[in-house]
Amino acid sequence: MRRFVLRYLIPRITQYLTIIFVGVTVTFVIPRLSPTDPVEAQISTITARGSTLDPQSIESMRVALTELYGLSGSPVEQYFAFWGRLLRGDLGPSLSNFPTPVSELIGQALPYTLGLLVPALIISWTMGNLLGAMSSYYPKNRPLNAIEVLGQVVRPIPYYIVALVLLVVFGYFVPIFPFSGAYPIGTHPNWSIEFILTYIYHAVLPAATLVLVGFGGWFVGMKSLTSNIISEDYVEFAETAGLKKNKILFSYIIRTALLPQLTGLAMTLGTVFSGALIMEVVFGYPGLGSLTIRAIYSNDYSMIMGITIYSIIGVATAVFLMDLLYPLFDPRVRYQ
Repeated sequence: MRRFVLRYLIPRITQYLTIIFVGVTVTFVIPRLSPTDPVEAQISTITARGSTLDPQSIESMRVALTELYGLSGSPVEQYFAFWGRLLRGDLGPSLSNFPTPVSELIGQALPYTLGLLVPALIISWTMGNLLGAMSSYYPKNRPLNAIEVLGQVVRPIPYYIVALVLLVVFGYFVPIFPFSGAYPIGTHPNWSIEFILTYIYHAVLPAATLVLVGFGGWFVGMKSLTSNIISEDYVEFAETAGLKKNKILFSYIIRTALLPQLTGLAMTLGTVFSGALIMEVVFGYPGLGSLTIRAIYSNDYSMIMGITIYSIIGVATAVFLMDLLYPLFDPRVRYQ
């Protein structure tokens, strides 16, 4: 156990913290290389609305906004002040929804994104890996061959195309699902059974989009991995020894091929926001994707940085958790 902690656990924790540190530092640096000054942009927006301000008032506003957005002092002072606020959970106020804190807006949108994307990803990952392995082990099975063709057809299609097709078919021609939103207008979100069922009903089409697009990639990846494992000596020996096919499939083939797929799952879990960006706009879903689009359109400096930091932490945390689970699937890790 001590050897495992020293050689495996501590290096993984160090790597996890280093990734977050570097990622957050890059997030701090890149916006400051932009030619757009958020303070001047905010002042221009205020004056463009027809507000008449004397030069002294404008200068006072400039000083106040510079301090508020953490842009006062030298870059080094800004950097340490940035980390100080971040460790307190303070991402600053949103420029487009001033004075609402960025963390509050992200906290409102994040549950919708995670509640939709994580289950959809896990469903597509589970189905893709299971059916992909079965298709490789039972190559003459016609239903599995038909599923493979469907996966190959859907896999290269972008999210938004599949989303629009499902929206037109099941929202217009066969109107059995709602067009947009996570719940009807005027509904107050709560934890009642009625609201949860309404939320699931509205999430069917967005989730189906993510499952259909993601399924093909996992299916093809697992089939490619298992096709090489099937010819290994230990699999042939298990078949010669008369073990049941299901035992061979799950214990010898899928378990071995699952390791690279777990890494892929970790990376995809951390980057669920990439799929959310377009999909949530198409379906009018109130998650991080819609919040990101609004922040970009309104040049919301603080909001973009906050969402980026959450994405970095999400990727690092997902990979770290999968690293901790690796020894459960690969005994070799425990003995290194």
